[in-house]
Amino acid sequence: MRDVTSRLREALRSFEPYDPAFSPCRVNLSANENTHPMPPELRAAIDEALLSTPLNRYPDPMANELRDALAARHGTDRSRVIVGNGGDELLFNLLFAFGGPGRSVVTCPPDFAEYANFAQMCEAPVRRVPRDPRDFSIDADALAAAAADAAMVILTSPNNPTGDLAPRALVRRLLDETDALVLVDEAYVEFAPEGSSVVDLVAQSPRLMVLRTLSKAFGLAGARLGYLVADPAVVDALAAVRQIYSVDVLAQAVGLAAVTHRDLMAGVVADIVAERGRLAAGLAELPGVSAWTSAANFVLARVPDAHRVWERLRDEHSVLVRDFSSVPGLEGCLRLTVGTRAENDALLDALAVLTRRDSQS
Repeated sequence: MRDVTSRLREALRSFEPYDPAFSPCRVNLSANENTHPMPPELRAAIDEALLSTPLNRYPDPMANELRDALAARHGTDRSRVIVGNGGDELLFNLLFAFGGPGRSVVTCPPDFAEYANFAQMCEAPVRRVPRDPRDFSIDADALAAAAADAAMVILTSPNNPTGDLAPRALVRRLLDETDALVLVDEAYVEFAPEGSSVVDLVAQSPRLMVLRTLSKAFGLAGARLGYLVADPAVVDALAAVRQIYSVDVLAQAVGLAAVTHRDLMAGVVADIVAERGRLAAGLAELPGVSAWTSAANFVLARVPDAHRVWERLRDEHSVLVRDFSSVPGLEGCLRLTVGTRAENDALLDALAVLTRRDSQS
């Protein structure tokens, strides 16, 4: 029998199932999850919401109560907010709706690999404007030139996996000098200094879209909840192409409780930011290790013999981090999620053993 994969659309034939390379381990700092315990008051509010949610009816297809709560958070109304099954669903739908053959998408690698993957799935050409390999800054002139006739530009702020912020002035320049849609992915912005977000510009910029998530600062990675703040016309377009009922009743209930009680997570976010600084300081003391300043809940570090260190962290110390050492522009780099104090100590202790042993051999 002929291989059925030969019938796949040509643009999809090179794709393989997503594999985050998870392994059973004592300390998992590989996925940028919020590993801190949820405040008991918030957990109680979520549990109450779950227990009172009936399962025999379909969910509100547009998650309007949650949209209203998110809109209130940003001082707007539900016409500018759409909720998705994680930020990934919204990202794919944006590229599905506004990309396609002949509609270029501009990215700034190294960045979130799914931008280019989703664009390829939608048969949109990808134009890459590589970041400076020393500090991961973006060449504004090169980006503006690449975006001149593009359909969309995607910036991540803070950027994954490098941790740096996209300058506000760069976002404004793209809006002023090009006709491209500009997507700013702010999945990690709650860990950045106050004023880092550009969500306040959406009301005056119809081509600006800001992607946010409840997976990171809110600690709800398992609930798969993301949202987009954008012009009502963009929201309407995504509502027309989305999978119906993609956000289930339990996720909506959890999200509404979390957003309503969001002040309870402020202490957790502050602790992660403090631990980020402590982790960076600890890395600076290790021989041969260098790390970049991060505004997210992770730190990118360059480590001697990084892939081997990643293996030994996993196999000898049961500590899992993310290996980026084979990614162009990230040679020798590991991405380290900022965990709890105990988790960060376990990581630093293990790295100290491995790097000092290697430096003495």
